[in-house]
Amino acid sequence: MRLVVDQVLPELVKHPTTRQLVQYAGAQGDFYEIHYDQAYAQSVGLPGVILHGLLKAAFLGQLVTDWLGDRGTLKTFEVSYRGLDQPGRPYRCRGRITKADGDQVELEVWGEDSAGNRTTAGTATVEMKG
Repeated sequence: MRLVVDQVLPELVKHPTTRQLVQYAGAQGDFYEIHYDQAYAQSVGLPGVILHGLLKAAFLGQLVTDWLGDRGTLKTFEVSYRGLDQPGRPYRCRGRITKADGDQVELEVWGEDSAGNRTTAGTATVEMKG
């Protein structure tokens, strides 16, 4: 498969639930109430319960590894958070190739809320198998 700049990765749409946030909190050990208690989240000025940032990062990591499969190795990955996402709304994971130099490929990845706003932005580098 020939990889070219601006090639788009297949979109991954996640449908997070409050139950999933509780399960993630247990697995990660992050029990901050903004991730599972609606009343508490609203009391601190949020629209309601919000997704964990690291869960959104994990979704974007899945986007990359699903696309990559066994064709290579994920080498670097980083994200920054730009907005809030809530359970019960689709979270769209998208990406594109920004540089393809031999076996080294750089990606731009991002997550979008249901309105199409980029709420998470990141980059990844992968090394393709020869």
